[in-house]
Amino acid sequence: MNNGHPGKLRLFIQAAFFALTNSYIEGFAGGKIYKGPLKKLCVPGLNCYSCPGARFSCPIGSLQAVLDSGQYRMSLYVLGMMSVFGILLGRVVCGFLCPFGLVQDLLYRIPVFRKKQAPGKWAKRKNLLGHRLLLKLKYLVLLFFVIVLPMTVTSFAGMGDPWFCKYICPSGTLAAGLPLLLTNESLRGAAGILFGWKALVLFAIILLSVAFYRPFCKYLCPLGAFYGFFNRAAFYRLEVNEEKCIRCGKCQAVCGMDIRTFETPNSMECIRCGACLSACPTDAISSSLSELMKGIGKKTAGGDTVCTKSSDLRS
Repeated sequence: MNNGHPGKLRLFIQAAFFALTNSYIEGFAGGKIYKGPLKKLCVPGLNCYSCPGARFSCPIGSLQAVLDSGQYRMSLYVLGMMSVFGILLGRVVCGFLCPFGLVQDLLYRIPVFRKKQAPGKWAKRKNLLGHRLLLKLKYLVLLFFVIVLPMTVTSFAGMGDPWFCKYICPSGTLAAGLPLLLTNESLRGAAGILFGWKALVLFAIILLSVAFYRPFCKYLCPLGAFYGFFNRAAFYRLEVNEEKCIRCGKCQAVCGMDIRTFETPNSMECIRCGACLSACPTDAISSSLSELMKGIGKKTAGGDTVCTKSSDLRS
């Protein structure tokens, strides 16, 4: 059982996407932020605008930048991009394309905080106490810290703050705050209580990620909450063949998000890591993508058969 550990292919895709979207090497070297034309585009995952290596923008940060500007009430451009990602992929973004998801996956692989399951077998806990209640917290973060507070709590000039980015986001602290402070002496002198708070949040998330599987994704990430609404209708979905399924529970056993896939294959919490597909002993679980490929394969095979028969007639 992999208990949520990323497979080699998934790990490669995560790392490659991280490298692609954070490829501005000059930024890391000089403590500068890329401000070229690519910054007008959002990546699917949580990747801070201010990360020295980031060539693109974060969708949550971009959305808040509009909501707290005092000039606009909503950004159809940003919401449109997020919706396209959601319709096509759902939370595949979380499982394959989010840099901070990769960080949590790697932290969970550190062999500490394990408990003994059987002689010679050790595993980590997946969830925090109060898991089911905590799952709802990220939807409150999306509603209040990303949308309501930036729009309603404003200064005398009519401008608000990006509440999630400013007070919570550990990805921004790790990928942007720390590298900029390390490479920019003037910023180190300006770091105060707020940065201390953000560093504390980051430290807590890192520690929890070593002991539990993706706690930020499960309980706090507003982007994952948004994409979760699309899981049941996205192009990429999971399907369970009820005739093949023996309800053995192996899908849930290997699922880092602790989902009973045989009951809710398209749960809003599913990050589409694919562990259940590999673990199912009866091949009862399939994806819409694999079914599409099978259909194309059958059509291709059928076309070949027709061509063969036609050539036989001609001969």
